[in-house]
Amino acid sequence: MEQKLFVYNTLTRKKELFKPLHAPNVGMYVCGPTVYGDPHLGHARPAITFDILFRYLKHLGYKVRYVRNITDVGHLEHDADEGDDKIEKKARLEQLEPMEIAQLYTNRYHAAMDALNVLRPSIEPHATGHIIEQEELVKQILANGYAYESNGSVYFDIEKYNKDHHYGILSGRNLDDVINNSRELDGVDEKRNQVDFALWKRAMPEHIMRWPSPWSDGFPGWHCECTAMGRKYLGNHFDIHGGGMDLVFPHHECEIAQAVASQGDQMVRYWMHNNMITINGKKMGKSLGNFITLEQFFHGTHDRLTQAYSPMTIRFFILSAHYRSTVDFSNKALQASEKGLERLMNGINDLERIQAASTSDEATHQLVVTLRQKCHEAMNDDLQTPTVISNLFEACHAINSLLDHKGSINAEDLTELKAVMQLFAFDLLGLKSEKGSNNDAREAAYGKVVDMVLSLRAKAKAEKDWATSDQIRDALAENGFEVKDTKDGVTWKLNR
Repeated sequence: MEQKLFVYNTLTRKKELFKPLHAPNVGMYVCGPTVYGDPHLGHARPAITFDILFRYLKHLGYKVRYVRNITDVGHLEHDADEGDDKIEKKARLEQLEPMEIAQLYTNRYHAAMDALNVLRPSIEPHATGHIIEQEELVKQILANGYAYESNGSVYFDIEKYNKDHHYGILSGRNLDDVINNSRELDGVDEKRNQVDFALWKRAMPEHIMRWPSPWSDGFPGWHCECTAMGRKYLGNHFDIHGGGMDLVFPHHECEIAQAVASQGDQMVRYWMHNNMITINGKKMGKSLGNFITLEQFFHGTHDRLTQAYSPMTIRFFILSAHYRSTVDFSNKALQASEKGLERLMNGINDLERIQAASTSDEATHQLVVTLRQKCHEAMNDDLQTPTVISNLFEACHAINSLLDHKGSINAEDLTELKAVMQLFAFDLLGLKSEKGSNNDAREAAYGKVVDMVLSLRAKAKAEKDWATSDQIRDALAENGFEVKDTKDGVTWKLNR
């Protein structure tokens, strides 16, 4: 059955049927990290969100070119046009070259994303590797009359642009509101209007990161890199541009203005944004100083954490909420995710313990024949990962019932159930087992023996031989097997 994917387009503020410009090819650009510090939970959310989209588009048969950039120059403090370059400031503090800082934290970002099972993008361009392309973008905007040079810097003329186009089309702001809400900045005397943003900045004498240009030795403005690199690798028009909701304004708004000012029309068809990770209702971020790094989560080394949380627990936590909803950090929520992930992994592992019968009971058969389509429908509805997880939990309930001999499943249905659980849990949601392979093999070998012993226990319980039932349970516990009697049936696991 052909799948029709609907995605929420921030530009139109509604869900739209996804129709790529050049099917089966899809071009997708996502704003990556500014590499001046360790990746934190806030970085994990867009990476996982667009990893899910990348995986699902490929599953639907599209050939996806996924571009995710590395910002290693031009991102000044407070997202402004004045102040220190974030990477250069860190380099001075650490007494390192700026590129050492950029490389160090790029490596650490990659390591964290690998742990979270985030697929690498097709292309990962660095801003410093595309200075020429950014200069060419500035030249085009100047030639079209939407920018001006001032004291060796080049600024985008927002008022001039707004007369011909609409600055604020993505964020829903009008220019008067932008002007009224803009704070005075140092160097504003270089600008015709305080809301104009830098396309190229003249480097001060102490500024290390600088390149020659027709205007001055300097560096590109933060917004230029994504417009220039998106166009280089995906063309003048491409399908999807993604990022965190905090980038809608000013970054993505400025990207739209740059594209229209340079080539006459928009580059991007679908703008997609994930919502924020918050702590006590405030956005988690380096600029606010309230972030927890992913390394701290993995090892439990932060005073806000009551324990360590595995990479897959973090991934499951993020996928348990829809990508456009806010997620507030708490140990309670993460512990619930840890238990939910364990339940799902146990259910998938328990599939190997089920023996196929000659027929399936009606309830099990109906669950199996509808599960795949229900999960597809959820994914097609703007990537409703919490609904997919809920559907997989329904399957786990059925698996427990089968293990407790409260139902039956034939070989065909069992094969389909295994395939759907593999597809959605592992291939599309990107979850994976975090147990060691040796332990997995040992547990598989013990599985049939434990099931046989539990069958004897079930028989003893049926005959109300409680002493034998408890004796079997206690003997298993002494050897590391935890047995639980639940409303869904008996479950067991081998404790490490």
